[in-house]
Amino acid sequence: MKLLRVGTAGAERPALLDAEGTLRDLSGTVTDIDGALLADTAALDRIRSAAEAGELPVLDAAGLRVGPPVGRIGKVVCIGLNYHDHAQETGAATPAEPVIFFKAADTVVGPHDTVLVPRKSEKTDWEVELAIVIGSTARYLESHEQALAHVAGYAVSHDVSEREFQIERGGTWDKGKNCETFNPLGPWLVTADEVADPQALSLKLWVNGELKQDGTTAQQIFPVAEVVRYVSQFMTLYPGDVINTGTPAGVAMGQPEPKPYLRAGDVVELEIAGLGRQRQELKQA
Repeated sequence: MKLLRVGTAGAERPALLDAEGTLRDLSGTVTDIDGALLADTAALDRIRSAAEAGELPVLDAAGLRVGPPVGRIGKVVCIGLNYHDHAQETGAATPAEPVIFFKAADTVVGPHDTVLVPRKSEKTDWEVELAIVIGSTARYLESHEQALAHVAGYAVSHDVSEREFQIERGGTWDKGKNCETFNPLGPWLVTADEVADPQALSLKLWVNGELKQDGTTAQQIFPVAEVVRYVSQFMTLYPGDVINTGTPAGVAMGQPEPKPYLRAGDVVELEIAGLGRQRQELKQA
């Protein structure tokens, strides 16, 4: 299933995109697309049955904002330097273990919402990423099979970053990762049963129409199953939590001088095969 949330920010309603590309209203079936729903297999089965029976009312998509596909996210866990080619382009050693950092849940916005360039920013950068959405509580998982069983689905994530804040201002990466609007997510949460192999997904990103990133999750150093298993050794993952799994080569930081960092007025578009497409216009904060 392709689950999404539509409407004004803070007042989104649950919806489903059916196999024919028609937007269907879920508000008469469930209250939201959130951790509580993703942990409720009976509720998910009701949605699936209603969709297959054609019982869900049509929603007019014209002029309707698409919000983040998951509401009330608890935490956004991020994996850094998780593609071989990205580590190489930044001059970083291949990590022996996954690099973990966090984004605050309030950085998450809709897939077509405005992204704000922070004040005094000179190095705002792009990163297309595969996001994992957790479907059941995960702690101390022992195998990759267990890990994948705890995944509700996948989504497109844009891990916007400010490199000076991240790398040159001391401390951890958090200052360059948590600026407002720095995590567009969606358009859909695609349930795990529709993604046959999360290690066979193409990722692409364009800036002002120019292709900048063109990669595949096959290049991940730590695959999806290992990421979930590994993270569960250090923290409890709850339904609705999101894990951003890293970005392939092609970010501005990895390009020759003068590096083409983002500015107000730029347009970024990104997509992952089968998971949908995002588009954001950048404006000054």
